[in-house]
Amino acid sequence: MRQKAFTIPTAKNGSKLLRERLLDLESPISVINGVGSIRGKVFNDHGIFTIKDILYYFPRKHLDRTTITPIRQLIKGENVTVIATIETYGEKSIRRGKIFQVIVSDGTGLLTLSWFNGIRYIKHHFKIGERLAIHGKVEWYNGLTITHPEFEILERDEDPLLTGQVIPLYSLTQELKSVGLDQRKFRSILKTILNSELSIPEIFPQIILNNQGLVTLQNALKNIHFSSGLSDLNAAIKRLKFDEHFFLQLLVALRKKSIKTRGTKSLKEIGSYFKVISGDLDFELTLAQKKVLQEIRADLQLTTPMNRLIQGDVGCGKTIVSILVAALAVGNNVQVVIMAPTEILARQHYESFKKEFDKVHIPCALMIGKLKDVDRKLILEGLRNGEIPVAIGTHALIQDNVYFKNLGLVIVDEQHRFGVNQRSKLLEKGENPHFMSMTATPIPRTLAITYHGDMDLSIIDELPANRIPVKTKVVDPLRMAKVYTFIKQEIDLGRQCIIVYPLVKESEKSDLLAAVEAYGKLTKNEFSKLKVGLVHGKMKTEEKDDIIKNFNQNIINILIATTVVEVGLDIPNASVMLVEHAERFGITQLHQLRGRVGRGTEKSYCILVKRDVSDISDQRLKIMEKTNDGFNIADEDLKLRGPGDILGLKQSGFFQYKIANLITDSPIIKEARKIAFDIVEKDPNLKNEMHKLLKDIFITNYGQYFDNLKLL
Repeated sequence: MRQKAFTIPTAKNGSKLLRERLLDLESPISVINGVGSIRGKVFNDHGIFTIKDILYYFPRKHLDRTTITPIRQLIKGENVTVIATIETYGEKSIRRGKIFQVIVSDGTGLLTLSWFNGIRYIKHHFKIGERLAIHGKVEWYNGLTITHPEFEILERDEDPLLTGQVIPLYSLTQELKSVGLDQRKFRSILKTILNSELSIPEIFPQIILNNQGLVTLQNALKNIHFSSGLSDLNAAIKRLKFDEHFFLQLLVALRKKSIKTRGTKSLKEIGSYFKVISGDLDFELTLAQKKVLQEIRADLQLTTPMNRLIQGDVGCGKTIVSILVAALAVGNNVQVVIMAPTEILARQHYESFKKEFDKVHIPCALMIGKLKDVDRKLILEGLRNGEIPVAIGTHALIQDNVYFKNLGLVIVDEQHRFGVNQRSKLLEKGENPHFMSMTATPIPRTLAITYHGDMDLSIIDELPANRIPVKTKVVDPLRMAKVYTFIKQEIDLGRQCIIVYPLVKESEKSDLLAAVEAYGKLTKNEFSKLKVGLVHGKMKTEEKDDIIKNFNQNIINILIATTVVEVGLDIPNASVMLVEHAERFGITQLHQLRGRVGRGTEKSYCILVKRDVSDISDQRLKIMEKTNDGFNIADEDLKLRGPGDILGLKQSGFFQYKIANLITDSPIIKEARKIAFDIVEKDPNLKNEMHKLLKDIFITNYGQYFDNLKLL
């Protein structure tokens, strides 16, 4: 990018705010007068090295001073901005400690500002007679009050341009403040830059800006920091959100295009294995299952690798779909590997696959961490020479000494539980094998097209005909005697119960009942005449397997467990799921736990015990009572928790947004996706001159997430 020399206007005292230099977005922050080496180092410690970095250090919120409300017009419950003068202030003792209060007036009335926390820090900010710009929610407590308001101290010669504007407030650490970088100084540095002749190059052609109703990047970066009104601010936010969504969608589009450039073996034959297994099922596949099988079948016939995500609610029948797809692949003389996140789920899959594959004499192997050396050697040799066509296991499958003769299909269950590198290592064990991922965690549409947007999506949105919806009830501890009586009644009818606790043992920071302690208590008291088992993640594999096997055979009536049973436990006879301390679980996790019952033909129940409920956890539990639809639950979970916790983004290999929001930006995401995919379709290598800057930005900022940069 060509550098541009410019001079910043001088201040009233004649000193230059910024020295005349060759500057651009990549110029170091230290060139700004008033920064210097000490402040420059603190900026660097916060990831701000260049002018571009500080321009993209967006405000955490804005104070709207375009609409000032007189105190006499304040209404309880409204968020307002008030300009008023300090009349008095001081600490006040209350029952639970102290409160700091400032009383202000604007000539139309009095308003009390209150702080319950950080009193020692906040009380040194105020002087009688100072003017404040105050923003917050109006409450009524012996008069009009705002608790913990946002505020700005206005100086006598306050910049008139700021008085009626939308004022940015930044996230400033104590380290920044310690070198004089308070809100006012931070704004001053940004105003210096934005009042200059700095030219910010536009990355999109004008036609895209016009069609999407987007302001230029120059205007967006100016107005996100200093806008004269909410209209300009909102236009800036829209543009900057669009940019972030666009580049993630460009990454997704390039990934998808890259996959389609690879060659692989076409699996055209249906084969006898598929026909025998599908014809011998003791139930009818749902229309949704048949539709998904048709989509997969169409993918497998191509000479480019399948890359498909199978999404379906708990109990919808994803496992039999994967069995049939694996049978089809083996019928085309390739090997299949199925990777699951836990040993319990891997063993459950192994039993399900083996039951069907024994009918057609297809050998299966279970590959997990704890195997006898002799068994491991036999499996490794069988995979290497091709005598074992199907391997099911955990991450043990991606070890360096695991080789396949002809790996043609990779199936990963609960993909979000694995890191990107783990999935890649498994795929690298074959020559561009077909890839299928399954998840029982319903994913909202905006997340699916963002974090799995390089995959084709199939949804099994229909439960088997004989499934009866699980009845869910939230109870408090006072009703536990009735709950235990109900469980015993179900067991008298020949059914079984699972009781889940969130921890294995007590910790000093938690008063939760632990599974181990509960097991001891319940076996001695409420369930002393019943067979009770205990399973948790710290048990030896053999011990765990024996317990689950006995529960599966109804030798054990009640299984007390931690969340190791969240996925992979398929016991049709279990009719009651009791979740202790349900408020400690996320709503999606509760839905997964509920899915462990109701898998047979009997009416089933999920009982959620609440012991320490907050407003948010109470919302979660009420949602569980209202619906069994996993997709509705996923949408609600997204609103309550955000995408990070749902998808485990820390290990997903994706970056964090600065301003975009997956929950609220659905329309912007769809538009950004359309533009990104259109560009890649017409210019897959981004060689067009109008895409040169897009390409440079993508390689610099997003190239680390794309494993085929040689295409660009």
